[in-house]
Amino acid sequence: MHDFVNLNDLSTDAIMSLIQNGLAYKSGEATPTAPSKLVANLFFENSTRTQSSFQVAEVKMGWERIMIDPGSSSTQKGESLSDTLKTLGALGVEVAVIRHSLNDWYEPLLAEHSDLMPHLVNAGDGNGQHPSQSLLDLMTIYEEFGHFEGLKVRIIGDLSHSRVARSNAEILKRLGAVVTFSGPENWYPAEFDQFGRYVDIDDGLDQQDVVMFLRVQHERIETVENTGFSAMNYHFNYGLTKERYNQLAPQAIIMHPAPVNRDVEIADELVESDKSRIFEQMRNGVFARMAILNAIGED
Repeated sequence: MHDFVNLNDLSTDAIMSLIQNGLAYKSGEATPTAPSKLVANLFFENSTRTQSSFQVAEVKMGWERIMIDPGSSSTQKGESLSDTLKTLGALGVEVAVIRHSLNDWYEPLLAEHSDLMPHLVNAGDGNGQHPSQSLLDLMTIYEEFGHFEGLKVRIIGDLSHSRVARSNAEILKRLGAVVTFSGPENWYPAEFDQFGRYVDIDDGLDQQDVVMFLRVQHERIETVENTGFSAMNYHFNYGLTKERYNQLAPQAIIMHPAPVNRDVEIADELVESDKSRIFEQMRNGVFARMAILNAIGED
């Protein structure tokens, strides 16, 4: 695997291999085999979990890291992302982990076919894709159930602005899960009809195996919507309340890509409840990203 930019570009066998490798690293049954690489992390958008998770994965693998603050890089002087990356490649950087506000930022870079371009890892592009988050979500689900075929997965919340929703919806359907969506209807993109259907949050909630909530992304929402936003009303209409939690099936798990707005998407006391796998997702993120880096490092 030369680059990791969109999970849906990979074969099902390749995805399952990444999941199984990540779980093997987590259990201690296997260790990464790729030789040490020089990696640069460039996060043009704020991040705690993804950035830290990649850093921990790199440390565990024994890779050498250089940290670059995009706010003080030459991109602020007008240098293109392509030239920044080719400069790093010329200096010896072999892998670049990048989060950027532009959707599909990687496509023109891959089209250059430049020998100076490092291997690219997409750590999130705009509201397009978040492939490493999707992989850790898949790993968490597979660890819990051992399969995807026939699982009922409901994704709830700010669907329109979520790269996690877009990544997960497509791959989960492909792997055989039955996906439904809920949340504010005006935040439901019609293009999601190809992956599942929009339903009322309480419709068949007691039959779901996985209930995945999404953060309300105020930074991507129009000012007028933010001005009129009520956390209390949102939680009552679209959040995981204690009443909804009590309706969930015995085997059901709760997921969220985080950061969680407590008492908005999920009631505060339920974030770390028995059914919650939110912090386990974060833990799995390190091992999923180790699997990604190892696959690239062996190319």
